[in-house]
Amino acid sequence: MIRIGVIGQSGEIPAELQRLAYEIGREIALRGAILLSGGTNGVMECVSKGAKEANGLVVGILPGDTMDKANKYIDIPINTGLSFDYRSLILVHSSDALIMVGGGNGTLGELSAAYLNLKPVIILEPSGGWANKVRTMAYDEAYLDERKSTKLDYAQTVKEALDIAFSRVKR
Repeated sequence: MIRIGVIGQSGEIPAELQRLAYEIGREIALRGAILLSGGTNGVMECVSKGAKEANGLVVGILPGDTMDKANKYIDIPINTGLSFDYRSLILVHSSDALIMVGGGNGTLGELSAAYLNLKPVIILEPSGGWANKVRTMAYDEAYLDERKSTKLDYAQTVKEALDIAFSRVKR
């Protein structure tokens, strides 16, 4: 099964971002892929809820050794014993492609880790946060450095984001 990782901010998020994240989770499940996320709250909880309600498989790559930060929609919690930033590396390496939804500083770090590891990243620009800013700071609007290691993709809709993600996964 294809593993789609979703990266985005934790904590309280606006209603429109909740809706977009929920739709992404739902679409991942409807397409028969596994959803991976950081497993906590915010974007991660909303994508997990969307996937779970569409009968999808939801994996949470959690920081620390306990499940107290896990959202209630996680089917398979993975306790990493690591801090948030190192947990994110496991998420990146375990995903076939990643979708960036909104995002703060942690999400920006995940984007960089994905780029360094040549993982396809699809950025849902209308979701705000860093997702709405990456293109303006990227080399040729598509790379995080002059080496142009792997192209970043941009989507305007949830369906487009998933279409691109599936097209970029090599099986």
